[in-house]
Amino acid sequence: MNNFGLDIWSNNNFIIENGQIRLNYKCMPSLLQIVEEIRAEDVRGPILLRFPHLIKAQIRTLYNYFDKAIQQNNYKGKFHAVFPLKVNQFPHAVEAVTSQGAQFNYGLEAGSKAELILAMSKTPIGANITVNGFKDKEMITLGFIAAQSGHNITITIEGLGELETIIEVAKECDLKVPNIGIRVRLHSTGSGIWAKSGGMDAKFGLTSTEIIEAITLLREADLLEYLSMIHFHIGSQMSDIAPLKKALREAGNIYAELKKMGATSLDNINIGGGLAVEYNQHAHLNSRNYSIDEFSSSVVFLLGEIMNAKNVSHPNIFTESGRFIVASHAVLITPVLELFTQDYQEKLLNFKTINPPLIEELVELNRLLNNTNCIEYLHDALDHMESMLTLFDLGYIDLQDRSNAEILVHNIIKRALYLKSANPTDELAQLQVKLQERYLINASIFQSLPDYWGLNQHFPVMPLHHLNSTPLRAASLWDITCDSDGEIGFNPDKPLYLHDVNLDEEEYFLGFFNVGAYQETLGMNHNLFTHPSEYTITIDENSYEVKNAVESKNILDILDSIGYDSAILHMKLKNDLSNSEFISEKEKSDTLAKLELFLKQNGYLRTTN
Repeated sequence: MNNFGLDIWSNNNFIIENGQIRLNYKCMPSLLQIVEEIRAEDVRGPILLRFPHLIKAQIRTLYNYFDKAIQQNNYKGKFHAVFPLKVNQFPHAVEAVTSQGAQFNYGLEAGSKAELILAMSKTPIGANITVNGFKDKEMITLGFIAAQSGHNITITIEGLGELETIIEVAKECDLKVPNIGIRVRLHSTGSGIWAKSGGMDAKFGLTSTEIIEAITLLREADLLEYLSMIHFHIGSQMSDIAPLKKALREAGNIYAELKKMGATSLDNINIGGGLAVEYNQHAHLNSRNYSIDEFSSSVVFLLGEIMNAKNVSHPNIFTESGRFIVASHAVLITPVLELFTQDYQEKLLNFKTINPPLIEELVELNRLLNNTNCIEYLHDALDHMESMLTLFDLGYIDLQDRSNAEILVHNIIKRALYLKSANPTDELAQLQVKLQERYLINASIFQSLPDYWGLNQHFPVMPLHHLNSTPLRAASLWDITCDSDGEIGFNPDKPLYLHDVNLDEEEYFLGFFNVGAYQETLGMNHNLFTHPSEYTITIDENSYEVKNAVESKNILDILDSIGYDSAILHMKLKNDLSNSEFISEKEKSDTLAKLELFLKQNGYLRTTN
């Protein structure tokens, strides 16, 4: 059997039992059971399942480990965290974050005007709001309004121009001044794909010279008392902890120097995000070289050490780790529509009264194949196939003979793989990769897994069922877009093996895990495939409940969303059909009913299995 690296990436959130993958929580429902219940309501296409309890588990883990590190290191500051909305702004994701984080006073981070409005609407009074990214006067004024409304908000400046605007708004408006933060531009850089977030050529942050000037501007404007935070971020999905330690030393010393320069209200260091999630499902390809325990201990210990050496009080520690919080809570489920070798079924053999000798020999090889002779017979079959192809090219056999040969050889290969699965040879392993199966999934990689397409970011993938048998088919996954990039190819360094199933007799579902961060907000409508139907699953000791159903957009809504007037398009289609001279009135009525039905369905493919 193959557990698909469940012990590597799932954080014990899922287990395999009786051949199915289950939630390792309370009544432990199987994902297949949940999917079948949803699909019983005639839902087709991919499905996104949200599990709020997994968000709560991640928030609790983050707070618990930092609280533990604070106690062990006799650290005097407190720990706070906010969720960066850019990671997932979808309503039921945000609702899960805010509801599950309420007991921890968990806050939100905004990087745009719309996100700031969302943060002001969704953050409980008293929880923290941090504001990052480039800002104009209107966005800064919104921050003042948030402070006036009672929110504990910090506006982090990315440049001196923003600070000048804050000073301008403070003079013009009779509003409460929000807390002010300074994003510092560190020499230190991160690691991994997103390392460019740090370093002196980074997009954001103030240099040392600009920081000193900022202090001068704040003092002259009589606003230095509102400077409460310095902020840095060295990159998302940090694979290595060493760069973080270097950045902490640099930022910690900047903090201590600012305190000595008279920033007496400065009492927070925001270390940004970057806490990595394990996406790989192969033991030799870990996404990070540290644990959450080491991460939190390193942050607390290093900041405490610096402050003690500088005789400066310990700052409160903020994090903005969004990926760590929400990646695991969402699972994309998609049915497999087709196996591209499905046509090589023995029932499709169509022998003639008299067959070519090579065909007769292949029939005998297939009949007599066993565990002892399978390698020898496999060699013979492959040799016969080469001969058959040569004869076909020369015109000595026809297409039916070639089809029969392909089916027989394919079945000999498959049977050899299964017979030798317990003790495979190198030759069979190579042949297995060469003759990989292509699984057509009812989804769009561009829509639901954009980081795979754009960044080659892999996600754990596994079947929901058949997990009590060994998968032997080297698998590549094709989506339903008309784009050759819509493929997750087989990678021998990260191999995916799936089951050989008969889709005429049953459905076969795949789950893509840890997709709750960025994938939804970055997903594109390539070929006008839109967000999958989504459902929130709450689980208790005895049962589970499917809630918050949001069905994928129907075809007319899709067209409306990109600027077409669907009413005009709809009327044009109906008029063309009504005025057609090529069908009878009865056919017009039936066809119009079909048209109306299709327009109200989503754009994903529908199967009758």
